[in-house]
Amino acid sequence: MPHYTPPLRDMQFVMHEVLDATSLLSELPPYAEVDADLIDQVCEEAGKFCSEVLQPVNASGDAQGCRYDSQTHAVTTPEGFKAAWDQFVQAGWMGLTAEARFGGQGLPHMLGSAVHEMQNAANQAWAMYPGLTQGVIELLGVHGSEEQKALYLPRLVAGDWAGTMCLTEPHCGTDLGLIRTRAVPQPDGSHKLTGQKIFISAGEHDLAANIVHMVLAKLPDAPQGSKGISLFVVPKFIADAAGNVGARNGIFCSGIEHKMGIHGNATCQMTLEDAQGWMVGEPNKGLAAMFLMMNGARLGVGMQSLGLTEVAYQNALAYARERLQMRALSGPKYPDKPADPILVHPDVRRMLLTARAWAEGGRFLAYWTSLLLDRSLHHPDAAVRQDADDLVSLLTPIVKAFITDNGLQATNECLQVFGGHGYIREWGMEQFVRDARINLIYEGTNTIQALDLLGRKVLMDGGARLRKFGKILTDFIEEEGVNEAMQEFVNPLADLADKVQKLTLELGMKAMVDKDEIGAAAVPYLRVAGHVVFSYAFARMAQVALRKIAAGDDTPFYRAKLQTARFYFARLYPESAAAIRMARSGAKNLMDTEAVFA
Repeated sequence: MPHYTPPLRDMQFVMHEVLDATSLLSELPPYAEVDADLIDQVCEEAGKFCSEVLQPVNASGDAQGCRYDSQTHAVTTPEGFKAAWDQFVQAGWMGLTAEARFGGQGLPHMLGSAVHEMQNAANQAWAMYPGLTQGVIELLGVHGSEEQKALYLPRLVAGDWAGTMCLTEPHCGTDLGLIRTRAVPQPDGSHKLTGQKIFISAGEHDLAANIVHMVLAKLPDAPQGSKGISLFVVPKFIADAAGNVGARNGIFCSGIEHKMGIHGNATCQMTLEDAQGWMVGEPNKGLAAMFLMMNGARLGVGMQSLGLTEVAYQNALAYARERLQMRALSGPKYPDKPADPILVHPDVRRMLLTARAWAEGGRFLAYWTSLLLDRSLHHPDAAVRQDADDLVSLLTPIVKAFITDNGLQATNECLQVFGGHGYIREWGMEQFVRDARINLIYEGTNTIQALDLLGRKVLMDGGARLRKFGKILTDFIEEEGVNEAMQEFVNPLADLADKVQKLTLELGMKAMVDKDEIGAAAVPYLRVAGHVVFSYAFARMAQVALRKIAAGDDTPFYRAKLQTARFYFARLYPESAAAIRMARSGAKNLMDTEAVFA
């Protein structure tokens, strides 16, 4: 069976040594007292919960799945999930980053991301239940009325109630402007909602006493398309102002999906029949409000694949150290054994190093983006907040798509390390691959993320966000430009940063003539952008490692950071050259293909 050990030292390295997070957090009034000891203590305790409580019910939850009762519309989660939920909420984990006035601990999002990494490594299907609830907390905290905040937030933060978001419908996936769910105003100020929603993660379960659904719907006189979408809070049970649960509302689960992976999470078909809901925010402005939760979920999906990459790597490495097969090509390394461990073989190391590099680069990107999110929300200087917000906006589709693309590759490579044993359920590796696959699809497919990055985040503002990121790269490159030891890391970063600027200009010019050029180039463009960020990540990590070694700390930990960085630049970074060539190849080779599809 699989095992999981929280990578606390690697997490501390990124947070404290590379990002110097506590110094940056000290500039933010809500987090001025957050120090490294507190961060480490929280991560250590969260790691224990993840490895001792969540991980043991991951494989069993996958085997059992959720059970649906068509008579009562109830969903029962796998054995151990409810007990884990109860332990989770009793320890206060649900409110880790929530405001203190609603019962939360008010800690940074960066710390929340570190905890989410471990939760997803241990049990992604389970982690989705609190993850969605925390998304509802964030959404109502910003867009809810004072009455809605007072009613829902204390109970959501306490974990007494859970939350979801209901967007997709049977006839529309990403194109939410096509939704048909209707909301009819009532004399008391509420609305009656009728419609059908599908693919609703955690839409029904037995973990909490109430479930708070954030539902997108259209008013009777709403404009066509996405500009006519409103947002409503629709609870499973209607509560009075004191929070006492009363009548069952007209929203219920009408079935659950039978899926490739994440079996322990209930993916529900939700039916609304005159369900009572209350508008959140302004009429016809619902999609803009929901984007707060959607963008948070996109960052969360990146954390899901980061966690899976880490746990798959840990198990593959342990297997490679123990599995004896053949001799090393250069001669026996363990002559006292009947064969050498497969770790001696170059391609086994390639597979393992691929997973390790994707995990380490992804950890830097995810934590850095979360730290920028904290600064965008709480820095006292409005200009700093705006710069941080622009960077979060730019990096979010890269977190979601690049990390999940890489996570699927990593879990596949780690399964391959096991050979035939990886393909059977007993070892747990095939579950990691199955669970990882959904992360490229939901919360906006990775193609949607690529279109968002190139079309909206880069070209729509004339490259302003990209230039802000470029300034960070330029400052770093100039800082280390004369450092001979850093040339092997800085030079490829500088080269790719220059190429992405030229590529962006070229694609922008093409798009002015034919918008299909954006669609044709977007996916390889995101891969290039991801490698720019990862090149920066590995250069930053190498910088710290070299300084530590120069100061006399020649421990395997820092040497491993350098070796992983060198592997990344030698073996993974070269993908960027092919991606640039594909992005530049134009739309004609895709769109001038009528005979193929005749």
